[in-house]
Amino acid sequence: MATNESVSIFSSAFLAVEYVDSLLPENPLQEPFKNAWNYLLDNYTKFQFATWGSLIVHEVVYFLFCLPGFLFQFIPYMRKYKIQKDKPETLEGQWKCFKVLLFNHFCIQLPLICGTYYFTEYFNIPYDWERMPRWYMLLVRCFGCAVIEDTWHYFLHRLLHHKRIYKYIHKIHHEFQAPFGMEAEYAHPLETLILGAGFFIGIVLLCDHVILLWAWVTIRLMETIDVHSGYDIPLNPLHLIPCYAGARHHDFHHMNFVGNYASTFTWWDRLFGTDSQFKAYSEKMRKFEKKTE
Repeated sequence: MATNESVSIFSSAFLAVEYVDSLLPENPLQEPFKNAWNYLLDNYTKFQFATWGSLIVHEVVYFLFCLPGFLFQFIPYMRKYKIQKDKPETLEGQWKCFKVLLFNHFCIQLPLICGTYYFTEYFNIPYDWERMPRWYMLLVRCFGCAVIEDTWHYFLHRLLHHKRIYKYIHKIHHEFQAPFGMEAEYAHPLETLILGAGFFIGIVLLCDHVILLWAWVTIRLMETIDVHSGYDIPLNPLHLIPCYAGARHHDFHHMNFVGNYASTFTWWDRLFGTDSQFKAYSEKMRKFEKKTE
């Protein structure tokens, strides 16, 4: 009975979203995007599309989302939004981070990206425009991927903090006690593989079109760069997501080294009490700010 009711609720919600979508004006970018998509399919092989296309999407999205945080350090007005004001970014540290990123992206992640084509072929994942899912179905599947990745990340990230293995793998990521956006993928190669596996689990389970790969990598990079940015920007649209962790949540993890292990959402830390020190610290800071007003 409960199962039937749940199915009925989801069906009703789906129909409601479809109805709202039918009322929206036609997207002026849809036709140019369709033409560009079909042009790529007509002029490049599936291997080139899946491999080099995915690499270009990853690199462009990653450094594009890193750019605002990089520029903030040169804008005095933005300093008031920096979480750890006593630990400014250094060009030396960012250059070191950039060099490690290039190694990880092209020596670790690129070989994994090369497997994208074989994954899509094995599971018959479509590429064509006609079978591309609607935007709301794409968002639902990306949300599912985020929940799966967040669960994987919480437990494996917490394991990497175990005293017997921390110094061998995860310590590298914690070289920067005050994180910055570009540092999001600054990690030991093994950590890139271990925590990165969570990204692919959702794809294996939920992918119904190659566009989901690109949509999910865009959302995941946007999220991880935001939580590593070191800035708590007001009116951040990501804060509209229920239970979204945000920059303050993860910044405390880098500052404190203990607790706040989840990547995107707060529920696992709440459930297991690993956000207790963060809550105590936040309350302490609120009282301090009231006194200094």
